[in-house]
Amino acid sequence: MKTIYSEKIVRIIKARKKLEELLKVKIIFKGKKIEISGSAENEYIAEKVIEAINMGFPIKEAIKIKTEEKEFDVLKIKNYTKRKDLRTIRARIIGKRGKALKTFSQLTECCFELKNNEVGIIGDPENIENAIEGIVSIIKGTHHSHVYKGLEKHKPQPISDFGLKDKGQQ
Repeated sequence: MKTIYSEKIVRIIKARKKLEELLKVKIIFKGKKIEISGSAENEYIAEKVIEAINMGFPIKEAIKIKTEEKEFDVLKIKNYTKRKDLRTIRARIIGKRGKALKTFSQLTECCFELKNNEVGIIGDPENIENAIEGIVSIIKGTHHSHVYKGLEKHKPQPISDFGLKDKGQQ
């Protein structure tokens, strides 16, 4: 049985039945505490989904951790900088009118959420690595254009040929 403390308890209560069905766990509420019981694997995935919801992700996006086997990661901004002015760093990550975050999302095919001094990322395992590198570069002060070029350059290419066809059939 896992125990999680949640600030977004109302959102989880509203989606309780859907979460229990999909994640195959039992969810019990005790104040701001959430207890999850089920198989070890299901508890782990449910914990990740609830952490994503707490981070601010929409429930529809958080559920993709289970349904589409996406990965969820949290970066603590303080771990990558010695600067005390974290507000400026958060502003760099977001960009003017959210443009930088939107560009990150398009280039990495990941979803991002900022909460306090943490950045939450949901995406495919092969894309999430590039997303983390890009966010860390921005935190460290790299120009946005350099980070975008790096993300475009290292974007994983989809596999279109599995080698199953004869060369003559194409």
